[in-house]
Formats: sequence, structure tokens, C-alpha cells
Amino acid sequence: MYANVKKEFLSDVLNALNSHNIKVNVQTINEKEVLLIDDLDFTLFNKIIDKEKIISVESSLNLKLVTRINHIDDTVISINGDLIGGNEKVIIAGPCAIENEEKFFDLVLALKNLGIKFIRAGIFKPRTNPYSYQGLGVKGISILKKAREMYGVNIVSEITDTKYLKEFEEAVDIIQVGARNMQNFELLKALGKSKKPILLKRGFNNSIEELLCAAEYIMLSGNKNVILCERGIRTPLSYTRNTLDICAIAALKELTHLPVIADPSHASGKRALVVPLSLAALTSGANGLIIECDKHPNEVISDSDQCISLSDLEKIIHSLGKQ
Repeated sequence: MYANVKKEFLSDVLNALNSHNIKVNVQTINEKEVLLIDDLDFTLFNKIIDKEKIISVESSLNLKLVTRINHIDDTVISINGDLIGGNEKVIIAGPCAIENEEKFFDLVLALKNLGIKFIRAGIFKPRTNPYSYQGLGVKGISILKKAREMYGVNIVSEITDTKYLKEFEEAVDIIQVGARNMQNFELLKALGKSKKPILLKRGFNNSIEELLCAAEYIMLSGNKNVILCERGIRTPLSYTRNTLDICAIAALKELTHLPVIADPSHASGKRALVVPLSLAALTSGANGLIIECDKHPNEVISDSDQCISLSDLEKIIHSLGKQ
């Protein structure tokens, strides 16, 4: 990070940083004293240094909106009175993809009875294999809207094309950007003009910096309600579908004020690993989880291997003291 310090306070700032064993490189740039500081988060810097002694602070990422440069406190997003961010821990649960209205409504009611307030429900499912089930498509929007109205839950669903944005805004409470669209910049700009919160998933081949840049696109277009999601990255390991990047969760909590949630379902691809990875993500600082579940996980069409039962979901809920 870079700190532009008022000249008369340079010694005070250096002494304060040195007292915490923080290494600082002082450079004169354009006749101004600039401190180059490695491995220091903005929250700690602001606790140590009086703001009146600083002209400006910048991240090496050169991002103004997603970092803690101008927004030290954690962002808390309110969705119909339900909170995501800060000290809140939230569970978003539901099917990978809706198969039919009756089965979906039955699951929504069961999840609501468990205290779940956010329902994940895919209707557009970008798939690597063109023969895989890709969701109900546009006809599923009316099902999302009906579930929202009937059961009073918050609906989270993935959008893949800007042409459906108006219908989505009427049917869902959080619009999800999937891993494959994390760098679909025209989509990000369009969502930046929406008033709905955006759940932005990290691409499986993308860096933390690229995720933050994608979020900056949305915020720069006007939408400040962005939720980041670590959903696993590709590594040489083949036992799991992806590898949950626990380091990324901790790093994002340091770098950004935005809420950070984890997706242990896509990270593991294995039902038996979802519960322990959920607990690991929460311990590392995640503000919540997005989990695939069903009353009959072995029978679901899409991603049954990573879909957990309601009894497994209850284990996670109990760990949060939600019940």
C-alpha cells in the first residue's frame, strides 16, 4: 500500500509504524513524502495512524471502491430486512437447478421451516457439456417470482444474459454472476446499473485481484451492493472437483469491505466434504455459505454428487447457532 503523508507529521507516522515492527520504505515523489508499506491491511493502518496526518492512502491494486482505502468498515447489505456482511453469518441453500415447480416449492417450504431465508435456485445453467441439463431457462423466471411471493423468502439466481435483466429484477432478490461470467464485462456494467445486490463468483482460473477488479466494474457503474463468492479454483488435484481457496477468503476479508461467502458444493464436488469445508470457510472469516441441497439428493438431475441432504444442512445450521 502507498501512504501520502503530510510532511510535518512524517516522523510521527514513521515512529508509530516502527513501534509495530512494520517495515516502511520512504520515497519522495513529486515533492511529496510517500510511504511504501508491504503486508499491512487498511484496518490496522487506520488504527495506528491518525487520519489527520495522512493526505491519501492507495492500494497497490489501484482500486478505489472495493478496497478499504475509502471504506474501512465492513459493508452490510440488507435484503428485505435480512442482512449479509459484518458479523452476520448467512446460509443460501437450495437446488443447483429447478426441475419443476412442485418439487421446488416443496423444497423451499422445507428450507424455510429450517430457518433458511435465502434460497438458491438456478434456471440458467451454463454447462461445459452441451448435453448436460441447462435449467428451465426463461420459463423458470415465473417460478422464482411465485416462490418469492408465496413463501416470503429471498431468491438468489444466476443471470447469463443482459436481455433477461428486467425480468430478473422483478423475480429475484440477489442476482448471481457465475464463475464463467466473472469477466463478462458488459454484463458486469449492466448489473452495475441494477438496484439488486449482486453475488459475484470467482472464476475457477482467476486470481483474487481479478475478482476484485470484476467487482470494481459493477461498483463503478453505480451498484455498491456486491457480495463476493469463493467457489473453488482449479489445481492439479483431481480427487475434488475444484479446490476451496481458504487463503482467498482470509485475504479478501483483509483487502475488501465487501461481504465474502463460500461455495463448498462446487469447490469439492463431493457431498461428504461439503459440511467440513463449510465449517472451514466460516472459521476463515466467510460471511456465509451458498450450498446445494435437496430432500432427495441422489435423485436430482444436476450435480447430485455435491448435493447434500437436509439433515447435513441442519448440521451446518446448528454450527451457526441458527436453530
